[in-house]
Amino acid sequence: MNKKEFTEHIITCGASAVRVADLELLEGIDTQPPDLFGPFTKAISIGVRLASGIIDPILDKPTPLYQQHYYKVNALLDELALRTTQYIEDRGSRALPIPASQVLDREKWSSYISHKAVAIAAGLGWQGKSLLLVHPVFGPRIRLVTVLTDLDIEADPPIKNRCGDCSECTKACPVGAIKNVSTDLHYEDRDQALHFKRCADHVTKNAQQLPFIEHPLCGVCIRACPWGRKHKKETTSISSRLHRSVRAPATPSKRDVGAQ
Repeated sequence: MNKKEFTEHIITCGASAVRVADLELLEGIDTQPPDLFGPFTKAISIGVRLASGIIDPILDKPTPLYQQHYYKVNALLDELALRTTQYIEDRGSRALPIPASQVLDREKWSSYISHKAVAIAAGLGWQGKSLLLVHPVFGPRIRLVTVLTDLDIEADPPIKNRCGDCSECTKACPVGAIKNVSTDLHYEDRDQALHFKRCADHVTKNAQQLPFIEHPLCGVCIRACPWGRKHKKETTSISSRLHRSVRAPATPSKRDVGAQ
C-alpha cells in the first residue's frame, strides 16, 4: 500500500492527523476481548482536532458547546474509521474499526482499546502529564479513533515526550488530580501520573450537577496546555519535521484511558 496515498485519502475524508502503529509495540496492552488483535498486525491512528473556539472558553468547567462538539467529533471519527475500513477492505485486506468513545467498564473507564496508547505507539503524539495525548501541532486538542488491520503498510515510530518542566495542566486542574510527573514514553499505570479516581469522580459530578451537561467531561487541562495554544493555521497532515526526534519504546504492561 502506498502510504502517502493512503494517508492523504483519510485526510481528504476529514481527518486532521493519521499515523500507523506496529501492534508489536502494543503487546501486553489491555484489550476487550483479550484477543482483539487477532489476525491484525497494524493499527491506524486517526485524529480530529478540536475547535479552539470551543476549547478556549473552558476556564474551570465544561461548557454545553464543548459537550455538543465532543459528540460531533466522535461521530466524525467513527465515520472516518468506517471509511478507512472500507478503503482497506476494497483493496483485499482486513480491517476492524474501534468506536471512538464507548465505555465498557465504568469502574476502570476502559473500552476495547486505549486509542491514546495506539496513537503514542504510532507517533501521532506523546503522553502528557494529564495522561492525554499531546500532538505536536494541536496539543491535546485532538480526539482519536483506531482501525486495526493486516494491511501491508509501513509503521511510524513513536516520538519523544516534549512536556519538559511545564506544569500548566497540573496548575489548572480543578481538583488537583494531575501529579506533574513526566514520562519518556508512557506511564506504567495511570496512577503514576494522575489521582485517577479524583479525576473520574469530578467529571462524573459535572454530568450530574452542571446544566446541559449529560456526559462526563471536563476539558480544563485540554485548554491549559501550551502546545494546544501554540496552534497556528497549518496543514492538518503531520509533516516529517515534527517527528525527527524518535525514542525506541519499551514493551508496555498496560495502558491508560484517562477521562477527556
